[in-house]
Amino acid sequence: MKVTVVGAGNVGATCANVVAHKELANEVVLVDIKEGLAEGKALDMWETSPINLYDTRITGSTNDYSKTANSDVVVITSGLPRKPGMSRDDLIATNAGIVKSVTENIIKHSPNSKIIIVSNPLDVMTYCAYLTAKIDSSRVFGMAGILDTARYRSFIAEELNTSPKDIQAVLMGGHGDTMVPLPRYTTVAGIPVTELIGEKRLDEIVERTKKGGGELVNLMGTSAWYAPGAAAAQMVEAIVRDQKRIFPVCALLNGEYGMENIYLGVPVVLGKEGIEKIIELDLNSDERKLLDESATAVREVMAVLDGMDL
Repeated sequence: MKVTVVGAGNVGATCANVVAHKELANEVVLVDIKEGLAEGKALDMWETSPINLYDTRITGSTNDYSKTANSDVVVITSGLPRKPGMSRDDLIATNAGIVKSVTENIIKHSPNSKIIIVSNPLDVMTYCAYLTAKIDSSRVFGMAGILDTARYRSFIAEELNTSPKDIQAVLMGGHGDTMVPLPRYTTVAGIPVTELIGEKRLDEIVERTKKGGGELVNLMGTSAWYAPGAAAAQMVEAIVRDQKRIFPVCALLNGEYGMENIYLGVPVVLGKEGIEKIIELDLNSDERKLLDESATAVREVMAVLDGMDL
């Protein structure tokens, strides 16, 4: 089993490290455009193997995609953060160019791989990778909901002073302020969270979840990496071990929830074939309204990409 992580920044390196520590693959290849960065981080990780007792071989490469050949799963974290003076359209154009180039290289060397997108803006970058890869959408999907539900669940565990292991939750929609956490589908050891936390406080936790990424940027001056990297690694695990986990994943909808040709966060069954099933929940009118609003926001960003000559 072989896993490639493209982008040796904080998120990509964290993902590769988790994959190696859990021995999810025989080989992990870390790729970056910056000379020596992937090789250095890969070597540093490999030197922890006698300490942390794992056998996964980790290698690094500066833009040599031949070393990624025959990867089973590829995680793409490449892209630039928005800089001062950069518009949303500028960010989309820049990162879409990067994701397009990376995807072309991946498909050239690993045509049967499953591709997980972590690059931002997440929903539209997943759409970009799908258009570029020209493979079934069940094999091209984005990591957003696992990270967002992890934040949501961690906040609930903190509020209740309970173990986060006992908390299950569903979250849908785009990755950002329009995401749709669903308290009705949130439980603590099977107990509906609405029986344990009052409506007002639960609403506050939902709002904190929506702005979870921004909260960390304000604290650190940069984007998060431990939770995003671990979330991507959890998706890798579900695929390589064929766990058939039910996760919220950014997936292409073709009729589900009455929507066509849009990448949006929905619950899916994730296994060795990638997305093996999209689960359609029976949303109430309020939940449906929030999902429609989120889809409208995602379509606006997708339209920007469609209007670019990439």
